[in-house]
Amino acid sequence: MKANSAIKRLFLWSGPRNISTALMYSFSQRADTAVEDEPLYAHYLSRSLASPYHPGASTILENMERDGSKVVHHMLSKREKPVLFFKNMTHHLIDLDWSFMGKGMNILLTRDPKAMLLSFSKIIEKPVMEDIGYAMQWKLIQYLKDKDFPFVVLEAKKFLLDPEGQLRKLCSACGIVFDTRMMRWEAGPIPEDGVWAKYWYASVHRSTGFQPYVEKNEPFPAHLLPLLAECEPIYRKLQEYSL
Repeated sequence: MKANSAIKRLFLWSGPRNISTALMYSFSQRADTAVEDEPLYAHYLSRSLASPYHPGASTILENMERDGSKVVHHMLSKREKPVLFFKNMTHHLIDLDWSFMGKGMNILLTRDPKAMLLSFSKIIEKPVMEDIGYAMQWKLIQYLKDKDFPFVVLEAKKFLLDPEGQLRKLCSACGIVFDTRMMRWEAGPIPEDGVWAKYWYASVHRSTGFQPYVEKNEPFPAHLLPLLAECEPIYRKLQEYSL
């Protein structure tokens, strides 16, 4: 099944502290779309060293499927609506066969690493590259290109400067019609939120749409400068593919 089959499966591969949750809320407003929040989270926690410092890890592991192959099967067999939007974190893609990506549209979502690390470090103080997905995103692009699997890249700042224009381009790339309802939602959580929402989604729960882009002026943590230097050249390469 190719990306233009009757059911459109949209796989979002985002870095953390991005606009991925807002994008999920946007797609959830469509009558033809069902959304799912980070179905591979427990798989990731069960196969990485991240569990001790991820908020709510024990609850995630208790309540979600840990076997990534079963999660992939679920994503490929789900058929409840014509469009299925799976919000995923790129760094969750460990110990998996990636060939399933050929059965949907892959949306890579990236953000300026300086702003992302500043935000992320307020919850996880000392992240490493494996926590934030930049290297994995670049590896993913090479894989998708090699396999000739469909993909697009969104860049958070560019998106927030023109949400409707970017959504229209994204919908076109995914083979679906843009819906104006994607621009607004009611404040508060949605039923599809993951059990980790209380730790990460406060700003989205206060929102009713995509927030205007605001430049961050906070001091950058010195201990994260080496990681920032590692991320920046990857981010610049990712930017070259953005819509």
